[in-house]
Amino acid sequence: MYTRSLYLLALGGLIVGSPPLTARQSADTRIFHAVLHDTERPDYLQDIVSMGLPPIYLPAPPTGATPLTGNGVTTFASHDEPGRQPWRAVLRDEKRPDYMSDVVPPSLQPIHLPPPPVGETPAVVRGVYLNAWVFGGKRFYDLVRLADTTEVNSFVIDVKDATGFLMYRSSVPTAIAIGANGLVRARDVRQRLALLQEHGIHPVARIVVGKDPLLANGKPEWAVHHVDGGLWKDRFGDHWVDVYRDSVWLYAADLAREAVLMGFAEIQLDYIRFPDEPAGGLATAIFPARQDDQSRRYAIASNLGKVRDHVKDLGVPLTVDVFGLTTSARTDMGIGQYWDDLSSLVDVLLPMVYPSHYYRGAYGLSFPNAEPYAVVSRALAAGVKRNETIPNAARIRPWLQSFSIRRVRYGPKEIRAQIDATYDVGLTDWVLWNASGRYPAGAFLPNGTSSLASPLRLPPRTK
Repeated sequence: MYTRSLYLLALGGLIVGSPPLTARQSADTRIFHAVLHDTERPDYLQDIVSMGLPPIYLPAPPTGATPLTGNGVTTFASHDEPGRQPWRAVLRDEKRPDYMSDVVPPSLQPIHLPPPPVGETPAVVRGVYLNAWVFGGKRFYDLVRLADTTEVNSFVIDVKDATGFLMYRSSVPTAIAIGANGLVRARDVRQRLALLQEHGIHPVARIVVGKDPLLANGKPEWAVHHVDGGLWKDRFGDHWVDVYRDSVWLYAADLAREAVLMGFAEIQLDYIRFPDEPAGGLATAIFPARQDDQSRRYAIASNLGKVRDHVKDLGVPLTVDVFGLTTSARTDMGIGQYWDDLSSLVDVLLPMVYPSHYYRGAYGLSFPNAEPYAVVSRALAAGVKRNETIPNAARIRPWLQSFSIRRVRYGPKEIRAQIDATYDVGLTDWVLWNASGRYPAGAFLPNGTSSLASPLRLPPRTK
């Protein structure tokens, strides 16, 4: 019969003797061996702690380590001797300790991957528009910081806007001849483009084609004429060039080549169309370069093909802006833009699906400007469907609305609704338009965050 049990515990090479344990006795006075036959597992740790032995000290945990707790006992409990921690509750934690959290600093700097090579488009383009004044001014650096901290990774920058003036000083002969260098807004364009490359921001050169008052006045033979003589003007008083004439397009192609040599990684043509005037307004317009059998649709497609051939050796994407209605329209709408023609000619089509630009009743919506998700999703779904039947169809990258007009304020939620609609139809790219280059940071996800986890996601409208 054992009246005393001796417990031997090897802990760090130390042999410890414990006080005697009382054996459990049944009704027939049989005594069970305390160690080998206990019906419950003995609390060895409690026996050790109750002995009052001096603790074994471990080195202080790394800076930032989080104390572990279990069964109400803290692993790294406070002690009289600062910086030293007693060996206590490690063996009693109910959950497996998170050793990595104890040794890895709580805040690590992100790993910065190198930017893509010049001329190579990011796998996913999420961009904003910058006019020439913004690109050449102080706000440019604010937008670089915006891109550094959010999902934005591309800038669409005016090289030639609808005034005809160039953002930087050009060496293209036609530009020099018509005075297109008369309003330079970025004299350090190469340095700014180098900064974008350093920050991994994809620079896109936007070049306006059809609306160019400077070219129309500098080369009247390239302009749209009025039936009564002189140059024709649109309802805003602006002159246009004759987009039947291939010289107009080749001028844009020469500017595009120069822009790529400057450091731009993509060519984007805008106003590749005829004036969007009421029928009565165009009745007085004469297009001198038009042949008798040429339609407006033919003029746009054929001349765009010439630009493509002129710049294809540059190895950068050729992209074009088109009216939002082109995704569903079955005519060229009088401006020469027909989706099926253009989708097979360029790398990317950018339909301007701004909700404010759709008439009442479009897509069954009484007030489209107040339905950003519905307008964008229905417009883009039509374009996606049409692309299914077009060989080598262009990628779709919509222009989305980031401005307020017609009694509807567009803030982060309205902008995000358009982005969500883009994703929901299976597209991944988008670009925001704001004429003054001001974008609410709250509309964008933080850099490195999955787009599927949008905190501003709005439910689709059903109407």
